[in-house]
Amino acid sequence: MSKKATIIIVIALAATLLFSACERSAQPSLATPTAVPTSLTAQPTNLSLVQAWGTKTAMYVNTMVALGTFTPVPSTSQATATPLPPGTVVATSVLPATGAPTTAPVTGLTPVIIVATPTPGHPSSYTLQSGEFPYCIARRFNVDPNDLLAANGLSSGQILQPGLQLRIPASGSFPGVRALTSHPAQYTVMVDDTIYKIACHFGDVDPNTIAAANGIAVTTPLVTGQILNIP
Repeated sequence: MSKKATIIIVIALAATLLFSACERSAQPSLATPTAVPTSLTAQPTNLSLVQAWGTKTAMYVNTMVALGTFTPVPSTSQATATPLPPGTVVATSVLPATGAPTTAPVTGLTPVIIVATPTPGHPSSYTLQSGEFPYCIARRFNVDPNDLLAANGLSSGQILQPGLQLRIPASGSFPGVRALTSHPAQYTVMVDDTIYKIACHFGDVDPNTIAAANGIAVTTPLVTGQILNIP
């Protein structure tokens, strides 16, 4: 190859390289694309909290709200209570106070207390109760104790069991003083006392009369030390 041909080739290569460099410098540079996050972490559900962030995430959520693809949940702390009508009573607790009764009285109902009444008249028969004996019954109903024993086929000093049905004589009277203890008075209940036994202690007082004077039933259990009014 001649020297002239070699010079031409070098000049051509230099021109080609120069043209290529000019073409690359003329092309605009492209910005590197920013990756769009596929998911957001710890997204708040309250719009007021989102707006307070002031970050790109907040702008992104606001855009979703505008497009209708995100619905914020109202904050419970910002909820406004609906005012109650005047005069409305609000219960503070459904449980009774400590020591308070669990059953309240029903309005309009009056509790009924069954009170015993004295035995009317002169009964033809009587059922013997615990703590009673024939002489006690004779004093109570003002009959002769001998007539009472004879009418029932009994003898003096015989031990009788409660529940025995006694026939009461229609005539006669008790010989002597019927009252064994003065009354009206107050009586202090002792161990194993019953109203029937206390009536025998006074002699001529009907057990039902004692119960009526104290507002209790004749079968009400008594408590030792309890004070009873004896009419």
